[in-house]
Amino acid sequence: MADILTLTVNPSIDISTTVEKIAPIHKLRCSEPLRDPGGGGINVARVAVRFGADVKALYASGGAVGALLQKLVEREGIPSQTIAVSEETRESFTVFEERSGREYRFVLPGPHMSDAQWKRVLKALAEVEERPRYVVASGSLSPGIPDDFYARAAETVETLGAKFVLDTSGPSLQAALNKGVYLFKPNLRELRELSGHPLTNESSWISACRKLIANGATEAVALTLGDQGALLVTKEEAWRARGLEIEVRSTVGAGDSFLGALVASLAAGKDMAKAFQYGVAAGSAALLSPGTGLCGREDVERLLAEVQLEQR
Repeated sequence: MADILTLTVNPSIDISTTVEKIAPIHKLRCSEPLRDPGGGGINVARVAVRFGADVKALYASGGAVGALLQKLVEREGIPSQTIAVSEETRESFTVFEERSGREYRFVLPGPHMSDAQWKRVLKALAEVEERPRYVVASGSLSPGIPDDFYARAAETVETLGAKFVLDTSGPSLQAALNKGVYLFKPNLRELRELSGHPLTNESSWISACRKLIANGATEAVALTLGDQGALLVTKEEAWRARGLEIEVRSTVGAGDSFLGALVASLAAGKDMAKAFQYGVAAGSAALLSPGTGLCGREDVERLLAEVQLEQR
């Protein structure tokens, strides 16, 4: 078994293209589309592999789209295990409007999963042959999956003796935090929703993170702040990294790149601060790639020296 196991219950094939201008009614002539395997956990695995991590992807897959997804995952060189579902795996669509420089993202809900199907996903997680050191669950839940799915996954990961890293939002995130995780990666909007407060400055961000840690929800919070950078908070320490000056081609996958590089660095034995530095460099590097290309390792290594950590 790999050091890192990623879990994706609602994966997708991510299609990206460009058009001169988006307008109603008319046919819009698009550029040649790019197709990448997607969904949070799969994207994390794609990045971790680029850093030489020993990683395996566990994900649900259905229909002809699911079969194509498996081929795309194999093309990335990621060992994987699939759990068959009856309905088609979803597709997501990103369009870059050349005239305005704006990016439009269309995200479908995904296949409906029965109780038997989502329970098979948890069963596959519980029955992994060898125990990973990190389990990274990332992305939305398919229709039909209960809000406490990730909380159940956290319980399973605990029995495996692994560290559970989570990137999701809404009720499923709250349920998992009630159980407790090792690390989770919210953005500022998600942290505000969890805290119930506006969180208008850095001190309030740190306080909100520390409250979650004190309540046993998590051991660490990796808060992404868009162009303002990121913040990593543990019980005893906090580090802030400012945003880098980047010519943005696409924001898709920046968060997944951040998390993939961070966990790959932890798995490689780097301390939390250094892993955070790699995560920030990777999230920044992802902005250089069109569509869902994610970060390139050469770009990450080049940007790493520009990521200055400020201890709080």
